Amino acid sequence: MVAKTPEMVGDEVILYGWVNSRRDHGKVTFFDLKDRSGIVQVVVVPPLSQEEDIKQIRDQWVLRIRGTVRKRPEDMVNKDLATGKIEVEAQEVMIVNRAKPLPFDVTGNTSRVNEEVRLKYRYLDMRSSRVAKNLALRAKVFNSIRKFFHGREFTEVDTPYISKSTPEGARDYLVPSRIEKGKFYALPQSPQQYKQLLMVGGVEKYFQIARCFRDEDMRGDRQPEFTQLDIEMSFVEDEEDVLSIFEEMFAALMAEVAPQAKLTFGAAPRLKYADVIKKYKTDKPDLRKDKNDPNELALVFIIDFPMFEWKEAEQRWDAVHHPFTRPKVATVDDLKKAPGSILAYQYDIVLNGYEIAGGSLRTHDPELLAATFEVMGHKKEDIQAKFGHLLEAFSYGVPPHGGIAVGLDRLIMLLANEPNIREIIPFPKASDGHDLMMDAPSPVNKSQLDELGLQLRKT
Repeated sequence: MVAKTPEMVGDEVILYGWVNSRRDHGKVTFFDLKDRSGIVQVVVVPPLSQEEDIKQIRDQWVLRIRGTVRKRPEDMVNKDLATGKIEVEAQEVMIVNRAKPLPFDVTGNTSRVNEEVRLKYRYLDMRSSRVAKNLALRAKVFNSIRKFFHGREFTEVDTPYISKSTPEGARDYLVPSRIEKGKFYALPQSPQQYKQLLMVGGVEKYFQIARCFRDEDMRGDRQPEFTQLDIEMSFVEDEEDVLSIFEEMFAALMAEVAPQAKLTFGAAPRLKYADVIKKYKTDKPDLRKDKNDPNELALVFIIDFPMFEWKEAEQRWDAVHHPFTRPKVATVDDLKKAPGSILAYQYDIVLNGYEIAGGSLRTHDPELLAATFEVMGHKKEDIQAKFGHLLEAFSYGVPPHGGIAVGLDRLIMLLANEPNIREIIPFPKASDGHDLMMDAPSPVNKSQLDELGLQLRKT
């Protein structure tokens, strides 16, 4: 690794990397060799520098360097480089692979490059220090989260990627079945039902860094596939049991990956939805004291959301969050009397004006859950068809439980001080949902459609 070379003065090293830049000073040639850890200067002197292969080397070629680490003269120290006090004098330079001229310069700030070009050549964009730094931050966040929850005896469980299509708000991505033609799986919008079934199964404390899929219109903080931290706990007494574990995790995460961050509040304030809407006209208030300070983080908990909202176009009640949220009622009759006035055990977590997490205590009474679906306009036969498996599971003794889902892409976007989540996702889709690098979505062969029993119809 390039980054370790300052500790190896006088030693012979073997380095691999890309040519970040090349400079010819008479008979002496200088390369800046770059790998994931940083950049180091390589010096090639005669007679090696006079070899024809060396003269041909250009930017972004992949090299293998064998050489000796030596201190630079005092007047040649580069204070802008972590390796600026040393250089590597090459004894052998091997060309591993050549590179044709790149469509854009990856040695500078690629954010100024047309985004469609960057996404088409995302594997080149990753060579820029900015994207590489963001991906490294993403890995640190995931690692910190896993350490935190494993250290508190949470069980990490991976849930299925293909499952049943159920109405949970956004459109599902459907996956046709080859074996049962005319039937479909769906990609999960979240692991919501699975994590509740894990509570029925006695897992008690679950977490997962989960991939989720929603077929919805794109925004700067939205992608068709995204990553969330999913948490669920059994035997929770109230909302504070969930909010406090998040707050504890957030503090540990900031200490590890963003020690430079300044928290606006010592403890995140708990604000009621109605009060926030009245005061700030939004349920995602940005409460930073200085919005020009990129290191300031204002974490806020919004509680006491309405359980239902009226859908005028459909002439029915719908859940504000999702139907599994526990309403603040004592009986089924109370639920049906005045749906518009019922509050829910629901909470959102807002950071600098972005909703980064949402969760709730769940309904664990199967009769109350079935009644919730009825209030939302579902017929009993539809409830059984879509959610019968969950109601059946709840009939075998389900503990009170609650949880939260954290949008990790949005959180990392804010920690990296980036304008949108595409900047911190390894292979993001464009703003219209297209994968410009793979050219997807794309047509498939007729034989594949025939195998699935599908036929395309011109519109």
